[in-house]
Amino acid sequence: MSEFLVKLANGKSFGASGQMSLLDAALAAGLNLEHGCRTGRCGQCKTRVLQGRTKRIAPDLCLSDAERAQGWLLTCADAAASDVALDSEDLAELEGITARTLPARIHELQPLSEDVLRVVLRLPPRSGLRYLAGQYVNIIGAGGLRRSYSMANAPLGDDRLEFFIRRVPGGEMSDYWFQRAALGDLLRIDGPRGSFYLRQPAGRDLILLATGTGIAPIKALLETLACARAQPRSVRLLWGGRTESDLFWKPAFADLPLVYTPVLSRAGSDWSGARGHVQQVLLQGGPDLAQTDVYACGSSAMLASAQAALLAAGLPPKRFHADAFVSSAGAAGPGAKREQSPQPQAETTTP
Repeated sequence: MSEFLVKLANGKSFGASGQMSLLDAALAAGLNLEHGCRTGRCGQCKTRVLQGRTKRIAPDLCLSDAERAQGWLLTCADAAASDVALDSEDLAELEGITARTLPARIHELQPLSEDVLRVVLRLPPRSGLRYLAGQYVNIIGAGGLRRSYSMANAPLGDDRLEFFIRRVPGGEMSDYWFQRAALGDLLRIDGPRGSFYLRQPAGRDLILLATGTGIAPIKALLETLACARAQPRSVRLLWGGRTESDLFWKPAFADLPLVYTPVLSRAGSDWSGARGHVQQVLLQGGPDLAQTDVYACGSSAMLASAQAALLAAGLPPKRFHADAFVSSAGAAGPGAKREQSPQPQAETTTP
């Protein structure tokens, strides 16, 4: 079996066979590339080939024909067909953080709204699970059914993992959570996974965008920031839903320079707050984006729209960090995201 050399933009390299995705080959070599769902649906592992040939070995559902023609690929969907150079770098912050499979019991079940459930899982004492705020795990239920959920809490060393889970009509895992789940139920988790995490915040302006249960990893980021020595210059959170009942959590971080703006797309006449979509409300103020990092979590359509609008407004491309929640319908594989998919804002479309 031939093995090819894959070079990264920062000079690091790894070997890759023609049967393994570039992402999996990098992970096997101990190098973490940007990624999310690992099913070709979220687009977080999108990068450009600078030299060499690759071949598609899995669906790359979020790439257009024009992007493919320009040399773009998804590292989760393509394998090397020769020696390759990629316009990507590995993520040093993820070194030493390894996905593991662990037992977990349901510790808390708390309805937050008609369609959102707060779940806390308890890991074995001193499990030693390491993760970064913003990452996700696969929760594995009866019969091997698994869905991916982002942690809603920062790692505090207490062997607890918190999740916000939305009811999905017809969803197998959703049916379990809302109909049959009970305290003490034994499940398994596989993780942590994903490359959505907080980069160095010192002196930066941070913008956090979320819709629906996409607030979960954003909440974890805020908890990490609240304990960090190096503080950002400012933090602005915009959380969107359709109606007030979609905003099921109240941010309260007195020690952070946090400005919170709730945004509704189907607000009633009694709503006096911001209306529309989170990215539109953000740009209405004409923010200076030169020293800004954006962390966005929500539907793929919202993220695509927000990224296009913010880059056009001056945000440096590498300063947009996103975590796409995609429907589990039709998804396959261990990273199929997610039956917790946040309710999209009604009029959001991909540009």
